[in-house]
Amino acid sequence: MKNRFRVKSIFRNLFLGFLYRLPKRFVLITLLKMDNWIYYLLGKAATHANKGIHPKHRYMQYHDFFIERIRPGSRVLDIGCGNGVVALEIAQKTGAKVTGIDSDSTKIAEAKQRDPRSLVEFIVGDVLQNLPAGPYEAVILSNVLEHLIDRVGFLESLVRALNPSSLLIRVPLIDRDWRVALKQEMGVDWRLDPTHYIEYTLETFTAEMKAAGLSIHHIEVRWGEIWSEIHPNDLEQPCT
Repeated sequence: MKNRFRVKSIFRNLFLGFLYRLPKRFVLITLLKMDNWIYYLLGKAATHANKGIHPKHRYMQYHDFFIERIRPGSRVLDIGCGNGVVALEIAQKTGAKVTGIDSDSTKIAEAKQRDPRSLVEFIVGDVLQNLPAGPYEAVILSNVLEHLIDRVGFLESLVRALNPSSLLIRVPLIDRDWRVALKQEMGVDWRLDPTHYIEYTLETFTAEMKAAGLSIHHIEVRWGEIWSEIHPNDLEQPCT
């Protein structure tokens, strides 16, 4: 055990000694880019090791946030449902009539395989072009808004078309970690996903909800994300 620790210590010191001989900015930028790549690889490896389901579902327990806010028997639309893990658990635990929609046909096929009893209606579709026929009592947007350009316009059209009582929204925070600010400063991609158009602060999230004519009924920050319950045309004062 001591020999193993000594080898690790020697390797670490040699590696650091090598790095410190290189230009400081080059080293920092290289390591920040490596951090992005390692994050991506860890997600893929963790999903593969967990039978195709990312372990964040188990650790973060954001499914429960949605489940606690859905009434039994209500109609629920999960937009950007992916492989269907969230939609299926909602259907199982609440008895809600859940529809999951995603533009990726491969993910929808995987979702259907995961749901042999057909508890959820999984459909392939682009919600920016054609929303399923409403109304729905609850609409789930779990890590979806950050992938859209016209988020305010989308939220407005969604409320008009589906007439939901609530929107259950989960989005990433930009101030989740000091490395994000450092990556921005050094000109390195700071996003969790290269398809993100935004990663939020509490202030920018609140402003977008207000611009879309929506009120924040409940909001909390967990795991570097915003989890919120949003009400259309709600007369209550937004939460702070």
